Amino acid sequence: MRESSKIWQPSASRIEAANVTQFIEHINRQGNDLKSFAELHQWSLDNVESFWQEVWLFCDVIGTQGEVIKEQTDSRWQQPVVNRDTLWFPQALINYAENLLTFACHQPDDIAIWFENENAQRQTYTWQQLCEEVSSVQQWLKECGIKQGDVVAGFLPHLPQTVIAMLATTSLGAIWTSTSPDFGIESVLERFGQVKPKILFTCDGYTFNGKSFDISEKNQHIADHLDGLKQVCQISYLKPQVVECDVCTQDWQNILNQYTPEALSFTRVNFNDPLFVLYSSGTTGKPKCIVHSVGGTILNHVKEHQLHCDIQPNERIFYYTTCGWMMWNWHVSALASGACLVIFDGSPVYPAHNVLWDLAQRAEVTLFGASAKYLEALEKASFSPQQSDPLPNLKTICSTGSVLYPEQFDYVYQHIKEDVHLASISGGTDICGCFVLGNPISPVYRGECQSAGLGVDVRVFNPQGKSVVGERGELVCANALPNFPCGFWNDTGERYHRAYWDKFDNVWHHGDDVEKSEVGGYVFYGRSDTTLNPSGVRIGTAEIYQQVNAIDGIVDSIAVGKEVDRNEQIWLFVQLVNGIKLNDDLIASIKAQLKSACSPRHVPSAIYAISDIPKTRSGKLVELAVKQMVNHRDVENIGAIANPEALEEIRAVLPKLYG
Repeated sequence: MRESSKIWQPSASRIEAANVTQFIEHINRQGNDLKSFAELHQWSLDNVESFWQEVWLFCDVIGTQGEVIKEQTDSRWQQPVVNRDTLWFPQALINYAENLLTFACHQPDDIAIWFENENAQRQTYTWQQLCEEVSSVQQWLKECGIKQGDVVAGFLPHLPQTVIAMLATTSLGAIWTSTSPDFGIESVLERFGQVKPKILFTCDGYTFNGKSFDISEKNQHIADHLDGLKQVCQISYLKPQVVECDVCTQDWQNILNQYTPEALSFTRVNFNDPLFVLYSSGTTGKPKCIVHSVGGTILNHVKEHQLHCDIQPNERIFYYTTCGWMMWNWHVSALASGACLVIFDGSPVYPAHNVLWDLAQRAEVTLFGASAKYLEALEKASFSPQQSDPLPNLKTICSTGSVLYPEQFDYVYQHIKEDVHLASISGGTDICGCFVLGNPISPVYRGECQSAGLGVDVRVFNPQGKSVVGERGELVCANALPNFPCGFWNDTGERYHRAYWDKFDNVWHHGDDVEKSEVGGYVFYGRSDTTLNPSGVRIGTAEIYQQVNAIDGIVDSIAVGKEVDRNEQIWLFVQLVNGIKLNDDLIASIKAQLKSACSPRHVPSAIYAISDIPKTRSGKLVELAVKQMVNHRDVENIGAIANPEALEEIRAVLPKLYG
């Protein structure tokens, strides 16, 4: 068992002021005597129906709850599975946009959205201005015939207009889906083509890393090949004037000019009706269209935001994300807690590493969210925002997307801010939320996610399906959650069952290689389907990256298992700093570091330098695709990879590695 090392302790005043402390007091007024977060978590599992009912009340969710909290439903294709086939609040009626815009009544002149991009454009929206633009777009959608259950798509950067289009869509009970404009044409069609949107919101282009990208040809091809598409609305983003667009039937500014704002109307739908369609990465086949419910999404997000992240009204919430990642949906939901969305479009390190931290200072950000890879890049660049900006408003830093190593915990507390709640969170597109995340009233331990989510029965299973502590195993969820997906689009339930419920009987299997610590935290080692297994010893890829990426001259790396004579070798590909060569000395340093810090089993059999590491568009390593390639298997969907040329470079060097 690894030893847990405390790195941050919340102050008594912070604990007292936290939302979750008030929630504990709220629960205790009903005859309980809970004294800690751990006791609250256990209560939430022992009284799971009451817990979600109390979250609804405490977090001021708008809607009619109904009398039934949960019920068992029939499976369409096999015997019902208890946790999979559970309906929450089956009588409840609710609207997502209504919940996100409720604070407009209380604080109409406060800022609801603060937007900046890498071109130094800056724009703010008050709550009243936000509602007015949502109203105009809502009227246009109504005139287009959009109603409950219709699909509306966004092929857009993370702009205020993207949020507005989504709110107008969901206000009508319609379904929103989105991808970012850096996706290739085929990748977009593989996603939108399955759900057949009636309306497409797009733009003329976007800017990234100092370069402008015109997407007019993409728009043309996508619109021409989407069955059932009725209207295309373009936002003129790169150029201030209206840009001609052959396939566009409407322009955003024309909608705002044509439709005078009026009182918003909200179509309340069933708690379990569809809200969002999100997509799996598609690196192993056609992307899965994962359908998330209205009620499950809002109820879980307010729980995570208010009780775990301590988001309070008028706080400024920033998350660096694109519209093709579930963190966009998670971020936008912060409006339901009365918070201001701080949005940035562009490269997080252009023209320099301080760009997001300067934004955080200007916007008085209280929660700063980014990927673990971003924090790792800052550490490797020896960047220290603490030198110039004290960030007095910053309460919380969230990290997700991949493993946050212990060294990055040290980096945050030594170079960003000493007194800050660092929350390493993990969940996924599959649940549009988190299984494990932070809590603001308990210590942070170096290299650990703090705790399981409230109401979430997270366990670590060994291969026999038994819960273990202090041992590595599979992350599972042993109870039903309101934010489990409705299912997959156009699926009887069979694909959904195979994806999550096949491995362990009646238990959600998430595919993470993880260990529960002695203090109740969680240590992640990577994805279980890419766990390395040389001579039968299980090695998480995160163990490799933690050591290799810390070596001077190495930017990033990816490790996969090469099957050899019923055994497995570790093959390592490294991206080097410009001007650095992979010579014998560097190879020896890599091997020595892994041998001394880990074990001889961690030492790769082959090491090769490549110019870039293949990743998904949300920045995750595509380990499975590389593993398939080195083992002579077809990689089914290269279009889902953000930089497919990196994968092709690996393919080109394989003959040298095979010898």
